[in-house]
Amino acid sequence: MKCPFCQHEDTQVLDTRVSEEGDSIRRRRRCARCDKRFTTKERIELSMPIIVKKNGSRTEYASAKLRGSLMLALRKRPVSAEAIDTAVASIEEKLLTSGQREVESGYVGELVMLELKRLDKVAYIRFASVYKNFEDLAEFQDAIAEVGQDRKTRK
Repeated sequence: MKCPFCQHEDTQVLDTRVSEEGDSIRRRRRCARCDKRFTTKERIELSMPIIVKKNGSRTEYASAKLRGSLMLALRKRPVSAEAIDTAVASIEEKLLTSGQREVESGYVGELVMLELKRLDKVAYIRFASVYKNFEDLAEFQDAIAEVGQDRKTRK
């Protein structure tokens, strides 16, 4: 670690403390050359993968977009804010643990559909109708039958 005052590379750690939240480490250091003291902080840096859209363009992951999609599908449905937060956290965890630097937008859409299917069947059908671009009543009926089939297999 370079000294911020004289740029010397030899610094000594005097004290190390973990933050109250446990997500960072604070270190007090002393420069061997100028004898000045300074503090550094270390924290985990996780980066979400880049989203590759259907047209091939790339965009940064936006949690607000994900939450907005879920909220739109769940509008006027009896699903708590905590359940939505849990769904967003679950999707983000899957994206982070995938270990990929880029993911297709279709993969994110499938993750959203899995969470909506778990949360609310009506919201799932709403989202699926837009996401899968339903064009006729038969596609709606197939999706409804799929949800009904899932319900029977769980009983």
